[in-house]
Amino acid sequence: MRRTRNAKIVATLGPASSTPELIERLFLAGVDVFRLNFSHGSADEHRARAQAIRAVEAAHGRPIAILADLQGPKLRVGTFADGAVQLAAGQPFRLQLAEAAGDAHAVTLPHPEIFAALQPGAELLLDDGKLRLVVERCDGASADTRVAVGGRLSDHKGVNVPGVALPISALTDKDRHDLATALELGADWIALSFVQRPEDVHELRALLGARAGIVTKLEKPAAVQRLEEVIDASDAVMVARGDLGVEMPAEQVPPLQKRIVRACRRRGRPVIVATQMLESMIASPVPTRAEASDVATAVYDGADAVMLSAESAAGRYPLEAVQIMNRIVGQVEADPLYRQFLDTSHSPNVPGETDIADAVCCAMRRAVALLQARAIVCFTHSGHTSLRAARERPEAPILSLTPLRPTARRLALAWGVHSLHVEEVASVEQIVALAAALARREAFAQPGDTYVAIAGMPFGKSGTTNLLRVGVA
Repeated sequence: MRRTRNAKIVATLGPASSTPELIERLFLAGVDVFRLNFSHGSADEHRARAQAIRAVEAAHGRPIAILADLQGPKLRVGTFADGAVQLAAGQPFRLQLAEAAGDAHAVTLPHPEIFAALQPGAELLLDDGKLRLVVERCDGASADTRVAVGGRLSDHKGVNVPGVALPISALTDKDRHDLATALELGADWIALSFVQRPEDVHELRALLGARAGIVTKLEKPAAVQRLEEVIDASDAVMVARGDLGVEMPAEQVPPLQKRIVRACRRRGRPVIVATQMLESMIASPVPTRAEASDVATAVYDGADAVMLSAESAAGRYPLEAVQIMNRIVGQVEADPLYRQFLDTSHSPNVPGETDIADAVCCAMRRAVALLQARAIVCFTHSGHTSLRAARERPEAPILSLTPLRPTARRLALAWGVHSLHVEEVASVEQIVALAAALARREAFAQPGDTYVAIAGMPFGKSGTTNLLRVGVA
């Protein structure tokens, strides 16, 4: 089941894609990571999907990653006496802690942390940014606002407070319960929503330990303001463009996406570009040309993965969406300009800021280019070696070998990495023999082809990448 592309595909499972048969077809069509969205569905539904994923993995002998996406805090207005109101630009409107049926003059906002952070002049966005309010006066229990952009407002619509860091944890009680469920069903990655600061990631890390990797969702401007720190605290990053586009002007999102992808590549953190990539395929069997270009742009930038959300979870054409995304990625990577873009956007190692593993992987990249090696074979326990190799965006595919099944699954997210679960190795001789045999078996190389192997000695100790070996399959 070798993929012939480098960028990975993440697909969200939901009502439209939950049968074992369809999950297998999605995998065969190109899905590398399945996302379970804990904003929707019951624990039993997620458990059944996870079991189906593991059955597909066992049947095809290829590690598959499960990404459990926590909901995070959801800030919403209360209810209205008549279910909805129409707000006009220029009219006053009050938000208040006090519980009461809303009308055209006021509505309950049951979130004291918002009132604690508001200042006159602050903006509030309602219903995914469709309505905009400007605060004129506020205290700890209410805020008098003026409607800047009006429209229809109905029960329980979401509230965003751009430019304000709210005194609220990224983990709710529901998230903690869902986290326990996700770990029980064997999730490899946990996606953290509503991240505002690196401390939010540290809070999850304290609960999670090493049981799964953390994907930090960048959807709040406050997190972007501390981008480098947030990336350093994370194991991987998701560019959640839908929420970013609510809290900042839409024209700022494309350059920010490129900035985030570049920062993640420089640090060797896998980065997923997500939200509305093939949005029209929720109802259409084909995407728009603009959507195809959007996916292609992320691939040209060197993103590790592109993601389908509602397209595969609730759309009418989940399988077609995966197939088309797979074809777009393949077409981009076959373009000679793709390698040029990767090379020109490569972040070189900085003398004085690198370690032995950086030097080995840098040498690996040069050796592959000079020798036109057909494959790179990495031996890893923690996944560190393979991620370092992927950071270099080498010209040959990366065959990652590990005796730890959780590591093999987690690496399914990383660019260019074909992950395999193997027995432990104890010597360089075993590495050479196994690398040659598996490179041939997995169709990475033919007899006589050159490959480059990297590993760490002593074997079995994480973070010791220090060996480079050139061999012939």
